[in-house]
Amino acid sequence: MNGDPRYAEALRAGLVDVLRSQGALSSDRVAAAFRVVPRHVFVPDVPIEVAYADDVVLMKRDDEGVAISSVSQPAIVAVMLEQAGIEPGHRVLEIGSGGYNAALLSELVGADGEVTTIDIDPEVTERASATLRAAGYEAVRVVRTDGVEGWDAGAPYDRIVVTVTAGDIAPAWIDQLAPAGRIVVPLRIRGQTRSLALDLQSDGSLRSRSSVNCGFVSMQGAGAEHGRVVPVVDDDVVLRMDSDQTIGKPSLDGPAVVRWTRVLLDREEPFCQLDLWLASVFEQYCVMSASRAAVKKRLVRPALRWGGAAVVRGETIAYLASQAGPKRDLVELGVRAHGPAAVLLAEEVAEQIRAWDAVQRGRPDPVFLIHPAGTTDLPDGPHFRTRNCVVTPRWD
Repeated sequence: MNGDPRYAEALRAGLVDVLRSQGALSSDRVAAAFRVVPRHVFVPDVPIEVAYADDVVLMKRDDEGVAISSVSQPAIVAVMLEQAGIEPGHRVLEIGSGGYNAALLSELVGADGEVTTIDIDPEVTERASATLRAAGYEAVRVVRTDGVEGWDAGAPYDRIVVTVTAGDIAPAWIDQLAPAGRIVVPLRIRGQTRSLALDLQSDGSLRSRSSVNCGFVSMQGAGAEHGRVVPVVDDDVVLRMDSDQTIGKPSLDGPAVVRWTRVLLDREEPFCQLDLWLASVFEQYCVMSASRAAVKKRLVRPALRWGGAAVVRGETIAYLASQAGPKRDLVELGVRAHGPAAVLLAEEVAEQIRAWDAVQRGRPDPVFLIHPAGTTDLPDGPHFRTRNCVVTPRWD
């Protein structure tokens, strides 16, 4: 069956039906591109049924076993293409090559448009070139370069689509964007990655028009962002934070102070918006990671098995906890805290959980405003600083 083009066509149609049912696909033009582009050509080492499953296909790991190249899950590819709003005749730059997404972009821009895809890894660009040719997309320009530099030779771009997790907005991307252009980028802020559709404003800043939680392999090269790590109990309990944050080592000694909030969550409901709310309120917000052994020994008892949101103040730490709710599918959110100011910090974090529940829960994510680093007249709100920009989430 693998050699029967009708079988591949049927699998593509089935994938489109799945993506439509999920809400990942909403426009006929993007759906039409998914029906045409042969994803199996770009992932030749997996069975054709796997190629058309709604799942990521890992293509390469580094020497430490970390994934550094993949063909992304079709659902998030579809969502980002919908965010991009690509029109016929557009000039598009893709940062992070795999071949498949570039082929979809080529279908969307049509014969009068241009697509350039870049990647820092020569193995990735060679594979992308070969598979694009094999699939009939020779017009796509494939360039090996550091993604943080963009590709000035093809600028200006109506759209820049970044398909790796970025911890920053590179100045070159903004410089190479056409007036009223748009960047779609998985931006990692305070331990979370969101695909932001960012429209260029007349003053050179960016403003988000949509925000979707996602996950990608991380950017390599000069744009790589590693953050900071603070061990609390060896490697069993660690705190992870962004590079602009400085957080000390708290103590887990002594019994925990526990505060329950009466805020109930479905067991399948994500924590991501609550986490961003807490990060917006507490400057020393971070992500606590706990090993299975640490949880089993009850060194910590986080809401999620692997850890979750935490706030540190001096030697005091407060982190999200949960307990069984009144129904089997519900949990109640709470806070556990250790340290000299545990009572105060636990109550502050619990109060913000209740505030999120009352004010923001069930509503869209904030609008993200992004200004160049060094901007003095910033909008009100919390400010998350990267090497090159200031990110301001506006909840109002």
